[in-house]
Amino acid sequence: MVWYYRQIAFNIVLFRSLINLIAMAVRIVSLKKSNPPDTNPYLAIDSFEWVNERVRINGVTDRAKLHDWLKDFKGEAYIINNSGDKYYLIPALSTDGKKYVKTNISTKKQDVLFHLPESS
Repeated sequence: MVWYYRQIAFNIVLFRSLINLIAMAVRIVSLKKSNPPDTNPYLAIDSFEWVNERVRINGVTDRAKLHDWLKDFKGEAYIINNSGDKYYLIPALSTDGKKYVKTNISTKKQDVLFHLPESS
């Protein structure tokens, strides 16, 4: 019986860890672009390289999956510029329904997203 309760406690800890991983915040460190489209420069971004600074893991996620993770799973992604300012990414849709992400800054300035280095 004690083993059973230990197993339940382990499963609860494991479940909480998985929830934390799904809801983690990641820092975008670079992006990979293809040929720029005619109208929306955000659609030229194919994928994003990111790092989770809290648990020290990194990865690469394509544009649409990052959009879905931000929107559907309430994930957080951000950029830190050279001045140390933090800008969060938000999901967006193009006029023809294509998914992309952008930062939460004014649209009058060039998005700091495009100042990130390009990955290979």
